Amino acid sequence: MKQIPSVTDAELEIMRVLWANPDCPSSEVVKQLTDKMGWSPNTTRTLLNRLVQKEAAGAKQEEGSKRTLLYYPIISEQEFLLSETTSFMKKLYGGALKPMLANLLKDRKLNAQEVEDLKALFDENRSDGEPGKER
Repeated sequence: MKQIPSVTDAELEIMRVLWANPDCPSSEVVKQLTDKMGWSPNTTRTLLNRLVQKEAAGAKQEEGSKRTLLYYPIISEQEFLLSETTSFMKKLYGGALKPMLANLLKDRKLNAQEVEDLKALFDENRSDGEPGKER
C-alpha cells in the first residue's frame, strides 16, 4: 500500500469536494466550502495549497487559461478510507479486528439482512480462500 499523507479534518472537507468533482477550479472549491463551512476564501486556498504540498491533491493549469488552476485528488477516497481505518484499528485495538467489531456491535442490534450481508463479507474475505468452508 502506498504512503497516504496525513490529512486534517479541515483538509478532508476539501478532499471530499475534490473526490466528488475532479479537476475542480479553485473558485468552485472556495464557493462550496464557503457555503458549507462558512470559510473565507483565503482559508480554503491555504488548505488547498497544503494538500498540494502533502501530495494528497494536485493542481494543473486549465487548458486555454493562464490563471485558472484545476485541483484534483492524487489519493483516492478508497485509499484514504483504508489508510484511516487501518490506523484507527492499530491505534485503538492493536490492529485486531475481533475486539473492534465486538465493541462496535456492543450497543447495536443488527437486523437479519445486516447479519447476512456481514456473513457474506466475511466469507468473501476468508484467509483459507474457501468461501463457506467450516473450520
